[in-house]
Amino acid sequence: MIIKLACFAVVLSGLTLAGCASHPDPIIDMKGVDPVAMQDDWSDCEAYAEEVIIARGAAKGAAGGAVAGAAVGAISGDAGPGAGYGAVWGATRSTLRGSREQQDVFKRCMRGRGYRVLN
Repeated sequence: MIIKLACFAVVLSGLTLAGCASHPDPIIDMKGVDPVAMQDDWSDCEAYAEEVIIARGAAKGAAGGAVAGAAVGAISGDAGPGAGYGAVWGATRSTLRGSREQQDVFKRCMRGRGYRVLN
């Protein structure tokens, strides 16, 4: 039962990640916006967003998830599969959080430069 729940969590996390990746760019209200200046600001804000290092968070999430999964798996008598599922779940969750943080940094940067971000 616990393994099935872990599988479900991993699949659900993967679907959530795919949904978040479907529209990563903000929608900017272009009324009164100079496209050339916006491109410069866009590049600058992308550089700031790239400072959020997703891989490091994913590695930490995988490690934490593996420990938690192994503990749950040990209760059922087999810690190995639980650790594996936990690692995937932890990495996926941390990757989602990092991706969301990158998008938030980018949008805050664009808003700070005076753009109307619609999403």
